Amino acid sequence: MHFLVNPGAVTSGIVTVPGDKSVSHRALMLGSIADGQTRVSGFLDGEDCLATLAAMRSMGVGIERISDSELSINGVGRTGLSAPDVELDLGNSGTAMRLMAGLLAGQPFSSTLTGDHSLTGRPMRRIIKPLSAMGARINSRDGMPPLVIDGNPSLTGIDYALPIASAQVKSSILIAGLYADGVTTVTEPDVTRDHTERMLRSMGVDVKTDGNRISLEGGQELAAANIDVPADLSSATFVILAALLADNAEVVLEKVGVNPTRTGVLDILSSMGADIALENERSLAEEPVADIRVKSSELQGEKVDPALVSLAIDEFPALFVAAAAARGTTIFTGLEELRVKESDRIASMAAGLKALGADVTETDDGAIVKGGGFKSGTVESFGDHRVAMSLAVAGTVAEGAVTVLDTQPVETSFPGFASILGSLGADIAAGEGAGA
Repeated sequence: MHFLVNPGAVTSGIVTVPGDKSVSHRALMLGSIADGQTRVSGFLDGEDCLATLAAMRSMGVGIERISDSELSINGVGRTGLSAPDVELDLGNSGTAMRLMAGLLAGQPFSSTLTGDHSLTGRPMRRIIKPLSAMGARINSRDGMPPLVIDGNPSLTGIDYALPIASAQVKSSILIAGLYADGVTTVTEPDVTRDHTERMLRSMGVDVKTDGNRISLEGGQELAAANIDVPADLSSATFVILAALLADNAEVVLEKVGVNPTRTGVLDILSSMGADIALENERSLAEEPVADIRVKSSELQGEKVDPALVSLAIDEFPALFVAAAAARGTTIFTGLEELRVKESDRIASMAAGLKALGADVTETDDGAIVKGGGFKSGTVESFGDHRVAMSLAVAGTVAEGAVTVLDTQPVETSFPGFASILGSLGADIAAGEGAGA
């Protein structure tokens, strides 16, 4: 698959992007181990979340697809999962892999977690170490998947300081803590997204937060809940970026999750001069949401505050494009985590932007991007959905046609990406084959 993007920036409109991937994964896992029926609306019908759904079904959970975005989960209770008779293939999803490892560490059965070529090359020692300290028995391929988990129902709570801010690692430990004796505490070096804590609380679990320390007592049961998944801010970022780079657009994105542990991208763009406003702010269960109004803006390069990195970790590919379209120079630091995502996102974005004529200098932990716009060209996505979408948005304001190769992974997180941009006036087509 590829995208062919011709110059033609977006115009005004009102859109809704698909549901939040992070919340959808957690709804499936936590709903499955709750007592009773959990109803989920706004579910992300993308490949990553469907892999998690299939994994939970393989462990005996009854999940009914009411529609593409609605589910009914017949929870089996905290101790009700059964041994899968197949390897659990989690596709491209690092979130699913790391959270599922925490869920399975305390089960009374063995299981194997695997995934596609990208996922089986991603580091898992960061969860293996703390889970092992709790008593988990996990074998890996030199710290990478497949993970063979010999379940241990006698885990012990730990007090663990994360060496690197990671919501996935934090969540893995907390979920394992539900199966541990005593208290499990995680201390973060920086604030990370807190969807797990919020959803556990909505299901009746007593989760205590004291600054950057998050604790829960093992053995607590989860009660079923109705979960309305907000639209995904990470997906919304690409539409926001396209509107900002256009000449005269005003776009409203409805019902977007604006959890304060996720809104770093809005803070960074606003500090670069973006005209972004939150309207109709409200709450869906424990998650804050709002409609986001964005108007075309002239962006100005800046030195991005590294304190915002953990609040915008998935949005930096889009921010690299914003920097390349801005006036002046933007300096990114503190982005080491991007090198172990679906691709090395620093290197991938630097390569893509250079192919489109941008001036980008890689550093060990970030990049220096000089604004100046984009030429036509053909770029690689390196199999990374966020790289593909970011470079496609650059194509909407390039001097000529831009072809983005290997865009199939976009379906993992933002099904309908091209059609939503097209509905706003972008000239983007998805096609088969290696090029246009």
